[in-house]
Amino acid sequence: MHPLSESQAPVPAPEREDPALPGVVRRLFTLGPDPLPPMKRPRWLARLPHALVGYLAVFFGFMMSAQLQDHYDLHDPSMVVLSLFTGFCIVAAMFRPVAAWWLGLVTAGFIAWSIRGEVGPGQTWPWTPIGPFAFAPLVLLVALRVPPKVTAAVIGVSVACTGVAEMLFMPEHGRSSAISALLVFGFAGLLGYALRATRLARSQLVAQESLTEEERARRTLLEERSRIARELHDVVAHHMSVISIQAQVAPYLVENPSEELKENLAGIRENALEALTELRRVLGVLRSEQPGEGSGPHHPQPTLAELDGLVDNVRGAGLAVTTEVAGIRRPLTPGVELTAYRIVQEALSNCLRHAPGSRVEVGIAYGPRELHLCVANSAPTRPAPPSPGAGHGLLGMRERAGMLGGELAAGPRPDGGYEVSAVLPMDPPGRSSHETKKDV
Repeated sequence: MHPLSESQAPVPAPEREDPALPGVVRRLFTLGPDPLPPMKRPRWLARLPHALVGYLAVFFGFMMSAQLQDHYDLHDPSMVVLSLFTGFCIVAAMFRPVAAWWLGLVTAGFIAWSIRGEVGPGQTWPWTPIGPFAFAPLVLLVALRVPPKVTAAVIGVSVACTGVAEMLFMPEHGRSSAISALLVFGFAGLLGYALRATRLARSQLVAQESLTEEERARRTLLEERSRIARELHDVVAHHMSVISIQAQVAPYLVENPSEELKENLAGIRENALEALTELRRVLGVLRSEQPGEGSGPHHPQPTLAELDGLVDNVRGAGLAVTTEVAGIRRPLTPGVELTAYRIVQEALSNCLRHAPGSRVEVGIAYGPRELHLCVANSAPTRPAPPSPGAGHGLLGMRERAGMLGGELAAGPRPDGGYEVSAVLPMDPPGRSSHETKKDV
């Protein structure tokens, strides 16, 4: 047997995309922090994305410095500052992606203005050969954390600035870099969009699985409560019938009963019959919800007196079951008898389902005020087959024990087995003194 699996921690809902253009523009100027989240699995690689981004920052900063010196013959101190800013923008994008993108765009503009007079025949402008690739991580890191419309706007603004610069300030011998920039930025944007969509889909799947597990547990609990209600209706209906009969017979047990006594007893009988009629009506509705159940409408509810038959059935299914009864065996109230029987039945069913080939011990101890139940199994001797059930049997057992004011505990044993124990009060809370005296 296995305990209930805890439902997973709730996952935050994905952010909504801005449907209107003003929302996209507003996101383009949202410069607040949006840190890059660490990887969830494996934990020892949680900061791998940050390390890769840091490596790219150093690499592109170094490559930008080399190209400014070798290809464009730029040797003044501004070259060092622009190279450092190229790497700094990539690092900053891990924490403030939109702000880092704007800073990277401004840095690219300063680089283009600095090399404009040094552009030779066939050299690209306004982007250096490494420029679009150094700017692509900024687009990727933005696309990972903003909706697709904002990503498209980021790519569009970057390419538009490139086109405007070429139309207005293109050097005489320079070669256009707009097409290459569009291809590189577009690929980075699509990659970021795909990774973001995968992350959101996974988050939604985890959230949906969590909700499904909660709904399954809630549905199982409601079904068990409905089953308990149907069984208790039988018990209550029996007692109401007894009350009605006693009220009808009582006048004949008294010599010369007064008219007031007859009227009171007739009222008691009438109220009992009305309550019994309502109980039978509700009981019929509850039973009609699950017409496939084996028990008929007048089938007596099981008690601990039928425990031997239950154990024989489990032995016939292949489990070695031993029983031990301690204390003075005596009849209990119908609710306690039914609850005890159902707990043992469910525990044995779980042994069959989850611990095939194990040895099972069933213990019942009658105390002065409490009934103690224990069902323990050893480690299974072969793998358990897949179970089609909902896996929430413990919910029903706990619900039944709690209904009577009792307690139920379940957990693994040191030898690899499993144990379910329950303590049920002999006199559940809410019973009248008359019922207590009658049982004694």
